[in-house]
Amino acid sequence: MSNAPTPASAGPTIVLVHGSWADASSWTKVIARLQRDGFTVRAIPNGLRSLSSDAASVRAFLETLTGEVVLVAHSYGGAVVTNAATGLENVAALVYVNAFAPDEGESAFQLAGSDSALAVPDPTTVFDLVPSALPPTPESEVFLNESAVFGPFAAELNRDDKALIYATQRPATFGALTEASGAPAWKAIPSWYLLGQKDQIITPRAQRTMAERAGSTLTEYDAGHLGLLSEPKIVVDVIEEAARARVSVR
Repeated sequence: MSNAPTPASAGPTIVLVHGSWADASSWTKVIARLQRDGFTVRAIPNGLRSLSSDAASVRAFLETLTGEVVLVAHSYGGAVVTNAATGLENVAALVYVNAFAPDEGESAFQLAGSDSALAVPDPTTVFDLVPSALPPTPESEVFLNESAVFGPFAAELNRDDKALIYATQRPATFGALTEASGAPAWKAIPSWYLLGQKDQIITPRAQRTMAERAGSTLTEYDAGHLGLLSEPKIVVDVIEEAARARVSVR
């Protein structure tokens, strides 16, 4: 029996935006399932340089697409799509996967939650900064240190996968994580939110607050921050629910 993807349907294009300390390959398990189900999928790079420039890059890509788009984001990618999709008529739905959904004036770090593993007085306990000088500047590169990856960031993964994530992570700049968001797309575009009940990076309480404020269709699952890797079937189910819902009303 062939495992080849089925031909893409006439449904919406699924665009996936990764978060900090990752690249588009973090969506691999999700992509394979969506393609088998007949969806056209694009997993695009997120620059992780500044919220405004990252959003502008994603928006420019979205403007090249014909037909409807379901725009999906993980973690910091949520802040990016919240800005990128504002006013775009072809974006039919937003899907947040353990992701930031800021309102105007809020930053990613601000929204992680007071009990987030990232909310520490001394940033060097969870981050490796490049350059290492303190305090960090907006241009400082922010890596997760080994204990942060093997602990709260990738808690649900096996040791080999944690080691791979630590070795290959792409840093965000400090400025990207602290830059204030603009007018949010979720005020005009229907959204779905997948909340990881074991997330130690963006706490469940913080996620629930953002989801309820956005009026998102909320699904909770038994996953940590990297649920897109540990529970890809549930992630795909929510994405496809959003795709079906938007098609049915347009």
